[in-house]
Amino acid sequence: MEPHSSNQRKTFGQEMSPCACTSLLTYMLYLTCISSTFIRVTLPHQHPDPEAIVLQLQRKVNASIASRRQLLETNPLYIQSKDQTPCQTGNPVDDCWRCDPNWANDRQRLADCAIGFGQGAMGGKGGQIYIVSDPSDGDPENPQPGTLRHAVIQSEPLWIIFARDMHINLKTELIVSSAKTIDGRGAIVHITGKGCIVIEHVGNIIIHGLYIHDCEPSGNAKIRVSPTDVVGRGKSDGDGLTIKGVRNLWIDHCSFARCKDGLVDITEGSTAVTVTNSYFTEHDKVMLLGHSDDYLADAGMQVTVAFNHFGKGLVERMPRCRHGYFHVVNNDYTEWQLYAIGGSAAPTINSQGNRFVAQPNSHKEVTKRMEAKEDEWRGWNWRTEGDLMVNGAFFTPSGAEFSVQYDKASSVPAMSAYLINQLTMHAGVLVGVPSNVGDNPPPGIIPPGGDGGGGPPMIIPPVDGQPSGGNPPGTIPPDGGDYGYSPSTIPPGGNRYGATPPGCYAPGKTQGGCIPGGGGDPGMVSGVGYSSVPGSPPFGVLQGCGPGIIPYCGGPGGRMVSGVGSSIHTMTRSSILTSMLLSSLVVLSTSVVFSLQ
Repeated sequence: MEPHSSNQRKTFGQEMSPCACTSLLTYMLYLTCISSTFIRVTLPHQHPDPEAIVLQLQRKVNASIASRRQLLETNPLYIQSKDQTPCQTGNPVDDCWRCDPNWANDRQRLADCAIGFGQGAMGGKGGQIYIVSDPSDGDPENPQPGTLRHAVIQSEPLWIIFARDMHINLKTELIVSSAKTIDGRGAIVHITGKGCIVIEHVGNIIIHGLYIHDCEPSGNAKIRVSPTDVVGRGKSDGDGLTIKGVRNLWIDHCSFARCKDGLVDITEGSTAVTVTNSYFTEHDKVMLLGHSDDYLADAGMQVTVAFNHFGKGLVERMPRCRHGYFHVVNNDYTEWQLYAIGGSAAPTINSQGNRFVAQPNSHKEVTKRMEAKEDEWRGWNWRTEGDLMVNGAFFTPSGAEFSVQYDKASSVPAMSAYLINQLTMHAGVLVGVPSNVGDNPPPGIIPPGGDGGGGPPMIIPPVDGQPSGGNPPGTIPPDGGDYGYSPSTIPPGGNRYGATPPGCYAPGKTQGGCIPGGGGDPGMVSGVGYSSVPGSPPFGVLQGCGPGIIPYCGGPGGRMVSGVGSSIHTMTRSSILTSMLLSSLVVLSTSVVFSLQ
């Protein structure tokens, strides 16, 4: 409650008798003593029928799978090149935009591809394009134009992209304002440092295609949060993504690893959130959904977690839930040391079509209840449907397993976990996504990977104090340079991608040589040298190999990624397939079914 002025207090006292004041205080005290079980908090963006959102997602997945099968039936040769094409994978998010080879001409179409509870996240759709050209973070109180920090504090909607590959080492928290999309497609963008990304009490945010890793706590700092406002911030926890009181948020195709506290923390009344197609590895506390057991606003939290890969070196919280409704669907769990899905304060957890691969000599149970005895948590609604349990993994359900609550969600079954390879094969940052390579960009839009040049700028900050915006309209000389900023030193003509033979490192370099597929980029969070061709022995090589080693590492014909021979696609995950082939007849069927798709 805001403080009253002295005049207001005087009037208040004059209008209310001592008896009335006593009654009011008694009533307020009564309200504070009511048990939380009698209070249901409804958030403004909370969906009144979460099962309808679950049903809608299932229908979208089934429709994408059906389209893929129809394509295979009409074009049998398609399956021979399926790892080289991003189209018709069965993943409804990717199939929504990656089937268009000219997607970079209409980047904002991505906003129409979200699914689940966060499908209303429009990000900066309808706003201008802002090209980040400067990876520095020199002065958080007065960020320079062209930096990511300058972009995210602007008051208007913006679609933020990157001029080139960048490693942005933050000095303190990067606080994102409403109606922003941070779109890393076409570049390799690493976010590290202190505080990392903070999204608080705003709405309509899309985070796509970022490596977020090695985040540390930040100290007290003054940070600009808008063109007119600077705030003082205290110490942070060192999360990769800190999300508080946010509505309409979508996180897609990001890779997370090795932060001081959590990788993704979504708390304090956030709702309408979707986390898809992301890759998590090498961390203890992965994803927190809910602030605390006594934070009642989280009862309205609704989160979709879909098509993600929870990889090696993870311990717990995939996710850890409080209150709210959580749809965990078609994710691939490679490892957990304590538990995969946990919670307290009676959350509803709907687990569908996931694959849980328990590790030898570790905890086999997928689930864990906290802060409650069995006679209490037996009433919590935790459901498993169509999940695939491998190597002794097991899920302990509870609550209204067959209640009316799940009738609508069960009317269309979740896509089988036997297709999990197909649905999650591109989880994490889409390494090597070409961005209009060699094409003439439309006036005013300069997509990463193009030939530079062309038209007036939309929002393109100066570079080294000189105006930018490409070459004059209609002129795209052979040395147009990267986005027209400066003459290119890489032939032909400013093409950052495809400048050297597919799968080969730049001539004269030793890393990767000209071996097909190359060795990959050792700086990738998600590993190196993934295969782009099915059947590369053994099964495409999961972790790839060191720079310039083994001819089939990375797969023959893998595309260039900024001069490094990483394959254009990721996640064949052969080591999982190999272990399953040796350990389970059921999982042998999995690989057979997958091979027939």
